[in-house]
Amino acid sequence: MPERKICVVTGSRAEYGLLRWLLEELRDRPEVTLQLVVTGMHLEPRFGDTWREIEADGFAIDARAPMDLTGDSPADIAAAMGRVTQGIGQALAQLAPDALVVLGDRFEILAAVQAAMLARVPVAHLHGGELTEGAMDDAFRHAITKMSHLHFTAAEAYARRVIQLGEDPARVFVAGALGLEAATRTDFMTRAALADDLGRDLDEAAGQPLLLVTYHPATLGHRAPEVDTGISSEPEVGAAAMLEALAAFPAARIVFTGVNADPGHAAVGRQIAGFVAAHRQRASLHASLGQRRYLSLLRIADAVVGNSSSGLYEAPALGVPTVNIGTRQGGRLRGPSVIDCNETAEAIGAALKLALDPAFRAGIGTGDSLHGDGAASCIANVLSRVPLAGLIHKRFHDLPAAA
Repeated sequence: MPERKICVVTGSRAEYGLLRWLLEELRDRPEVTLQLVVTGMHLEPRFGDTWREIEADGFAIDARAPMDLTGDSPADIAAAMGRVTQGIGQALAQLAPDALVVLGDRFEILAAVQAAMLARVPVAHLHGGELTEGAMDDAFRHAITKMSHLHFTAAEAYARRVIQLGEDPARVFVAGALGLEAATRTDFMTRAALADDLGRDLDEAAGQPLLLVTYHPATLGHRAPEVDTGISSEPEVGAAAMLEALAAFPAARIVFTGVNADPGHAAVGRQIAGFVAAHRQRASLHASLGQRRYLSLLRIADAVVGNSSSGLYEAPALGVPTVNIGTRQGGRLRGPSVIDCNETAEAIGAALKLALDPAFRAGIGTGDSLHGDGAASCIANVLSRVPLAGLIHKRFHDLPAAA
């Protein structure tokens, strides 16, 4: 088969952590020329300049599409999307790939796919069909699905939803979740090496639990204040409730990861930085831990707290309880290790107490039976072999009429 150029776009540390194993699979295949385009938070110093981690892992960056995010208002995000669309368009004109690979649901990925559609480049979308009812990413994800031509989902339920959106079942593949692969293939750091690297006391100590916290703005928070659901319309209200709950566990050692670039991130970031400044002896904040450090910390944590998807994928695979706050991950499949709670200090505190109960952890076991395994190899096999000619032509797949 003639060599084909497969271009992968990455825009955030979390998404790159999932894509890394697929990048290795594609790079090692003689029939594939891997191209890598970096955009989004990777290129922003305040989010950790995480493009450096990509190069440190041995991957060459073929093109960059800066978003130059100047603020966190809706207008700022819209302007950044325009810059990403322009930058990806230029990269596609330069690289002339045979197919583009994207993962997930972020605004910069929607911008990238728009550029690919205009350039008539077939798109392969990973992790489609999922729901995140508390975030505008939910709509972004479904829009990306409709502009994509191959679909790799994390579970059968998500594949059915992609087909329900009108996609041809022959182009939909249940590959499993890449996060589970990361959790099993990572060369974990030892507890001592982590402590030395982070400059924190991570020794196991009775009564001193280790919490790994990631909290992002829930961009579609509840908007009807007359209905009491415990869900806030403003990201900083939920963040304040979480920090109040964490303050009620004074023996806990807490490692925060940085807030992503969603609207409202600045206020949440300031709140977390203020909490860390007031609790320096037991709390630390890191713009980006990188995948290896993050997963190594996750493996030894007593619980993960916040509203990141890693609490629903990687944490269950490693047998670590998750306190999942609010609606940001609403609608996703979850196992028994995930404790859902509202955005109130009382609810979060109760969930934390349950997560730290040894009996609860003993009852959840390890592993994740919901999202398969071996995703990277499955995806690479299809991308390296599927006929690409004519792939951009799609017909809406109608479901059978109800009887």
